[in-house]
Amino acid sequence: MKRRICIILVFVLLLTALAGCSNNKGKTTGGSAAPTSGGDNSTNEPITLKWSVWDINSTTYYQPLIDTYEAAHENVKIEMVDLGSADYMTVLATELTGNDSDIDIATIKDIPGYATLVEKNALEPLNSYIKTAGIDVSVYGGITNQIIINDRLYALPFRSDFWVLFYNKEIFDAAGVDYPTNDMTFEQYDELARKVTNTTLGAQGYGAHYHTWRSAVQLFGILDGKNSIVGGNYDFLKPYYELVLKQQEDQVVQDYATLKTSSLHYSGAFAQGNVAMMNMGTWFIPTLIEKIDSGEYTDISKWGLAKYPHAEGVEPGSTLATITSLAVTTASKHKEAAFDFLEFITSSEGAKVIASTGTIPAIKTEAVIESISSMEGFPEDEGSAEALQTANTYLEMPVHVNSSEIETILNTAHDNIMSGNATIEEGIEYMNTEVGKLLQ
Repeated sequence: MKRRICIILVFVLLLTALAGCSNNKGKTTGGSAAPTSGGDNSTNEPITLKWSVWDINSTTYYQPLIDTYEAAHENVKIEMVDLGSADYMTVLATELTGNDSDIDIATIKDIPGYATLVEKNALEPLNSYIKTAGIDVSVYGGITNQIIINDRLYALPFRSDFWVLFYNKEIFDAAGVDYPTNDMTFEQYDELARKVTNTTLGAQGYGAHYHTWRSAVQLFGILDGKNSIVGGNYDFLKPYYELVLKQQEDQVVQDYATLKTSSLHYSGAFAQGNVAMMNMGTWFIPTLIEKIDSGEYTDISKWGLAKYPHAEGVEPGSTLATITSLAVTTASKHKEAAFDFLEFITSSEGAKVIASTGTIPAIKTEAVIESISSMEGFPEDEGSAEALQTANTYLEMPVHVNSSEIETILNTAHDNIMSGNATIEEGIEYMNTEVGKLLQ
């Protein structure tokens, strides 16, 4: 009898061990490419997670991310839901505030839209998930501190483009002037722009270029980390408008009104080969490489990157950033599994996958920088690679309940100042007054 019981126990233990092995199939172990935080996908039950995105066909990193994650999680299928790029955040808000949304992971395109979704209780607070998973948010360079609402973090970034200085090496070579450096004050930057400006009729060359966005000028003023674009007082913008308007008057840059009327895109302006320096986001890098390689851009071939110019006393590498982040929706029926996928994409492993497509991820490790700067077509000089290293990054538009209204006021003032319809003092007074009303 005892011998029969022992045989039965051994058989049961054997079955238990085999079942354990079966349940671990598809899960990764330490150092895995796709982290597993004990989400509800750990039961090995088939799960389909729906991920809201835009522009599936023209975005290179979606599918590699999905392929990498699904390879490590055989029971999980990721299904993208393309809401289109036009009015994406409005469509997403409508979707998530409906009664039957089945979106589990939401891609957050901009800060005003993020604030709206939080206000509508459409996003899950991630604090407890982050604590349980042991995620160190310092790897995002302080960006997450700028999207906390009421002590809660509702999203983690996976892309973070930032502003740099693009320059045309051929113009500097022809003028016999040294290239821009990674440590230039605004005074040095202005002096350099004037050295390579050519005002000869029929052969004009511009030392710098500012796209018509207000951010191309106004955000110079927040690089010190002391001033805020939503603070309500805009007196700090005066020296930067003085610098740019003086350059415009001296034909160092193209006239704002002309650019506005012609709707000249910044890429078209730089591609014409007569602009020496242009402040723009890193999202322009893959476009520039691809257009030169395809032969579409024939008037520029040698270009470089430098860190953003800065005010006296501000650390070189201080710049402005835009982020694209991910959130778990409150409507999701698979919140832990959704966070597991989010955790992978926003991790250093996800960053490697994103960087392999030429896109700047939110985590910028040495390996990520090396991956981007070693791409074919990227400038081979050390300075351009170093320009991808940032010191301090500040959001173009911080989280604020009135961010959409503030954006409209600042755009109006910028347009009036740059087109000469208002003096700098009048434009700043308008901003102070109108934003002040919102903040009362």
